[in-house]
Amino acid sequence: MTVAHILTTKGNEVFTISEGVTLKEAIDVLAKRRVGAVVVADSARRVLGILSERDVVRAVSLQGQSAFASPASAWMTREVITCSLDTTVPELMDIMTKGRFRHVPVLRDGILHGIVSIGDVVKRRIAEIEHEAEDLRTYIAS
Repeated sequence: MTVAHILTTKGNEVFTISEGVTLKEAIDVLAKRRVGAVVVADSARRVLGILSERDVVRAVSLQGQSAFASPASAWMTREVITCSLDTTVPELMDIMTKGRFRHVPVLRDGILHGIVSIGDVVKRRIAEIEHEAEDLRTYIAS
């Protein structure tokens, strides 16, 4: 199972913001879209960073309410770990576990193509396990 399979089911819509967006505007996107991270990208959809809920908490912890007026790019994670469409689900789980993050942008030819969250991975794994269990039940019943 690969990231391509996850995106086939989930879709490849990614919520992005530009570097100049304020932290408050980025938070509004997170809240409106009900997501835990937004990708900071340029007009060619090249990934410049990612802003997660954790980044927001860090900003508020360090600067309080004044952080809201600062650019989101000041708080984003700049060294973004990405994956490709052919990354396997076990590889992706390993990446997320070792990096301790919940969102991984998916690149295709260096351009943002999608994003996968830990929830997407867990949902896919549960579906696989349920399918395997059903195959075993069918085999045993035959």
